[in-house]
Amino acid sequence: MPSPAERIAVRVPRERWGDPRSVTALVDAILAEAKAAGASDVHLRPAAESLEMDWRLDGVLQHVATLPAAVKANVVARLKVIAGLLTYHADRPQEGRLRFSAEESSESLSDGVEMRLSVVPTVHGEKAVVRLFVGSGRYRQLGDLGLPDDVRQTIGRALAETGGVLLISGPAGSGKTTTAYAAMRELASVSKTGNSSTQAVPLPIQRRSLVSLEDPIEAVLPEVAQSQVNPQADFMYAAGLKALLRQDPEVILVGEIRDAETAAVVFQASLTGHLVLTTFHAGSAAEAVSRLLDMQLEPYQLRSGLLAVLNQRLVRTLCECAVWSDRPEDRLGLDVNRSRVPVGCEACGGAGYAGRRVLAELLLPGHSETGGAILERADANTIEAKAMAAGMISHRQRVIDAVTAGLTSAEEVRRTFGFGR
Repeated sequence: MPSPAERIAVRVPRERWGDPRSVTALVDAILAEAKAAGASDVHLRPAAESLEMDWRLDGVLQHVATLPAAVKANVVARLKVIAGLLTYHADRPQEGRLRFSAEESSESLSDGVEMRLSVVPTVHGEKAVVRLFVGSGRYRQLGDLGLPDDVRQTIGRALAETGGVLLISGPAGSGKTTTAYAAMRELASVSKTGNSSTQAVPLPIQRRSLVSLEDPIEAVLPEVAQSQVNPQADFMYAAGLKALLRQDPEVILVGEIRDAETAAVVFQASLTGHLVLTTFHAGSAAEAVSRLLDMQLEPYQLRSGLLAVLNQRLVRTLCECAVWSDRPEDRLGLDVNRSRVPVGCEACGGAGYAGRRVLAELLLPGHSETGGAILERADANTIEAKAMAAGMISHRQRVIDAVTAGLTSAEEVRRTFGFGR
């Protein structure tokens, strides 16, 4: 199987990579190959004598190609033109959305894939990172995410509520925004057609006012009035959310809770009859609750305002070439009898993995013991223990189930979760 660099060379021969006249075709080839491979990010990092190209595939950064130093500035300049950025400013960070017309790209790069560009100056020139939101076309609604049935159905019931907060948590790169967008598409679909993919509960068949405040807007959501944070206009999360509350919304997507002021407004909105979906960085569902308590939110606000706390991680799924192993060293300390280990074949490009799957835990503060722990400002370990006693399936158990079923490897679990679980 040809390597990514060889596939790019098929589109643009290597001898033309250093020719400034081939920059447009080279950039198109890079982005087309990244899209075809399913990469989530393309890194173009300037070095002293080259432009190093990497991309992130299934959460892992992989080196793709080394481009000649002669095109360092031209490749980044071409990307900045497509994104509508200022090409004559190479000394400051910039970001924007890549926009292609049919005349600009024969690859139909904009078809079904949102792309954003971030440019930052470095000692050897500007580093560019293109994020490809491939999931915006693939993961449309909740039923497409591969969530466990119990989690998907509970989220479906939460979306039927008229007030409260659905908190989607996890570390960076865990698919939080993809899940939030899928939930908003679910609501938009029900609002417009009465159809739901969750099949968990008949959501109210009525039009609802759907709005969002994001930084940045990563994909366009039909039926949703999307607003983007604008620091220059003092339109930040807290102030913007207060303004949106005067727009007669029923459902609000807040891109992320980043500070105590935003958290306070989110929960105030939830307690005044608004359904709020938002994301939050936390290692587990219980840690998310604990961190919100640390933001000086009143425990009663969390106990009454939180509908559910979803925490998710993405792990790579083993390719069919993986083999079972009984060796203890392949289990890396996990409490399983045996595990599958990656091998690598032509189908998976030698990686041993093909695609990713979500592992999720869902904490419901409404359960009396869990809610009592929150009211007592208990620590994360106590909150987690109470939630598990109330029926929450923890990440630890999801990991054991996934490895036992041969869906992923102990190695991948440790890469994703570390050795603390």
